[in-house]
Amino acid sequence: MANATVPHFHNTDGLRQIEVGSKEFMCVGALPPFDHPHVFLDMGKDTEIVCPYCSTLYVYSSKLAPGTSSPLSAVFEAA
Repeated sequence: MANATVPHFHNTDGLRQIEVGSKEFMCVGALPPFDHPHVFLDMGKDTEIVCPYCSTLYVYSSKLAPGTSSPLSAVFEAA
């Protein structure tokens, strides 16, 4: 796992919830320059978590591939 990258997600669209295929990830808020501090979130045994900065509800979905989301536009890819 040392070589794996941690997926990053954003909620620029202001959605109430985003489904993700990873239980450990970073939330960046909105796209830069309107992002918040990039916070690591770990669901542990739970299936959902709320970002303490932007209040986005992230819901784990085993149907999604790791690092992906629904909507797919919520995946943050640094330039």
